[in-house]
This record gives sequence, structure tokens and C-alpha cells, in this order.
Amino acid sequence: MKIFLGDVSKKVDMDSQLSLVSTIFLGVVGAAVFLVQPGYVQGLVEYRGFTDVEAGYLASADMAGMAASTIYVSFKMGTLKWRLVMLISLLIMMLGNILSAFLTQFEVLLITRFVIGLGEGGVVPLTFAAIALTSRKDRNFGLYISGCLTYAAFALVAMPRAYQWWGMEGIFLFFAGLSAAALFFVKHMPVEGHEDFHGGGRHVSPRMIGLALCAMFSYFLAQGIAWAYLFLIGTSGGLAEQAVANGLTISQFLGIAGALTAAALAGRFGRVLPLSIGIGAGIVSLGVLFGEFSFFLYAVAVGAFNYAWNMVHPYLLATMASFDETGKIVVWAVVMQTVGLGIGPSIGASVITTPGVYDNINWAAMGFFMFSLLCVLPPLFASGANRFKLAEA
Repeated sequence: MKIFLGDVSKKVDMDSQLSLVSTIFLGVVGAAVFLVQPGYVQGLVEYRGFTDVEAGYLASADMAGMAASTIYVSFKMGTLKWRLVMLISLLIMMLGNILSAFLTQFEVLLITRFVIGLGEGGVVPLTFAAIALTSRKDRNFGLYISGCLTYAAFALVAMPRAYQWWGMEGIFLFFAGLSAAALFFVKHMPVEGHEDFHGGGRHVSPRMIGLALCAMFSYFLAQGIAWAYLFLIGTSGGLAEQAVANGLTISQFLGIAGALTAAALAGRFGRVLPLSIGIGAGIVSLGVLFGEFSFFLYAVAVGAFNYAWNMVHPYLLATMASFDETGKIVVWAVVMQTVGLGIGPSIGASVITTPGVYDNINWAAMGFFMFSLLCVLPPLFASGANRFKLAEA
């Protein structure tokens, strides 16, 4: 066990390069399925024979399990043995994905994916909480998301060829391999939730915190609705599978640029302006993906979507982390994020009225994006997080 857990008597410095890199890698592995969800859903439909509605529910199963586990972690974060939780969670993910490679019955796979999601929920919130322990939250959340997107960019472009060579079974086994590799990085995480946090919090009222958490939920609900179906939206618009994969890969690199933008500009313009621009861009990008469209328009739209999403994400997380100095609110924000992403694909599945037509997906996501913007602005102004009052994020 020590090869994975390390020396539990020593406290780690989360500002060290090794701990930060380990946290980023663990975060990537914990979210590995979600990060390639468009290609994953497409594989379930094209290579496992599930309907687009069943695929949406299977995508939600991972996220629902993650949400349930994240809620538990949020209540027990201060008393949990973080490394032990991560070790058990990664083993669940590894074994569950191996099992998934051999399952073809919808109900059995649905339950298995939910259990895997429980494991994912033992990894992801603790990596977010670990970054909240660092002194440069905006920058480090940006680097974290950049790492996630770098993985997703290369994985998405490779998925069509991987499906041809190894089928859906190969994808599940790849996820299992990632979980196995991640076991060796657990020892560089905090031992438990009593490490020192860097930086104080800006006290805002419980009502404003509630609005901020509502904004987090609504934003990621919109993401969960749209992201799971972006591949199928592309093919329904008249594009070939590889063209859609290429467009999504381009979008991942633009997403990296969005996350790095947040890291580079952290504190220079506050959070009101970047969040308003980013959420608005997400609405506009989905607004052009109706009917048939060219590859160029699809690539620009999904590129803008991913750039905006991954610029907004670090700002939202850093906003939540700034509300207190214990890291508890940022973990609750991860709960809202995970629940939103978890039920998003199932809500997307429920609004599909005609198989193969995804206009209602876009409308639903755009509506929740707008609602999130309306919710996030009051707490931002209440906390002074604008360019005129906040010199440093």
C-alpha cells in the first residue's frame, strides 16, 4: 500500500510543482470519460447499438454516480483520508471499466457506469479542493483545465480510428489503463483535509452564496446538455464522423487557449467582465448550430463554445474559492458542477422529440446559460469582484 499512499506522516506542499502536476493528472483521469463525452456517446450509438436516448442516459450514469459521491465527500472532506479515498476510487474505476468492455445489456451497463461514477466522484472533488489549497487559485485552475483539454484534444481526434481498430471495448480498456497509471500519483496529494489553505475569503451573505451555487449548477447543466450531443449535432448537420472529430479536436485546443487566458489574465480584469463575455459566447455558439451547416461553421462554433467554457470555468471556481478560506464552498461548487453535468445528458435525452434532430438540445442549453449569467452577477458585485474594485483575484 505504501507504494501508492506514500509517507502519510508528512504534509505535502500543494504549491510544489510535483504536487500540482500530480493533482492535474489525477483530475484528468477522474474526468476522462466526461472530457471525451461527445465521442463516447457516439461510440455507444454507432458501435454498441444503443439508441441516442439510451446513450444519453448511459452518459448521465457516470455523472450521477460522480454527483452522489461528490456530495458525500463535500460533507466528510475534513475527516476523510484523502489518499485512501483516491486509491479505492481509482481501483473501482479501473475494475469497472474492464467490466464495461464485456457488457452489452443496457440495464447492466447503466448500473456499472453509475458505480464507476462513484469512483470518479472520489477523485475529482478532492483534486479541485487540493487546488483550492494553493496560493494562486485562478492560475492553477486554469492550468488544471488546460491539462484536461490537452488530453481531450488528442483523445477525440483518435477515437474514430480507435473505434475502427478496437471497438468500444478498446475505449473502456483505455479508461481502465488511465486509472491504473493514476494510482502512482496518489502519494503526492494531501493526506487528509487538514492542510493549510492559502489566502483569505471575501465574506458574502448566504443568499449570495446560494445564488452563486445556483449559477454554477445552471452553467454546468447547460454544458451537460450540449456537450454530450455535440458529436451527434455535427453528424445531423450533414458532416462526416471524422470531420466532426476534427472539429471537436480543434475546439479542444481552443479550449486550452481559453483556460490559459484565464490563467494569464487572473486578477487583471476582475471576474464580472470575463464571465459575462464567456457565458454570452456559449449562448451565441450554440445559436448557429441549427439545421445543416458547413465544417467551417461547425468548427468555429464548437471552438468558440470550448474557448468560452474553459475560460469561464477557472473564473467560476476561483470565485467560489474566494468566498471562504476553508475550501468548503469550492467543494460545494464542485457538487453543483457535477450534479449539473450528471443530469444534463438525461435532460438532453428527454427533450429530443424526433430521433436525429437536436434543435431542442441547443435551446435548452442556451436557456440555462442565460439563467446562470443572471444568477452569478449579483454575488460577483456583492463580493467586489469587478475590475474597478478588485485589483487582484
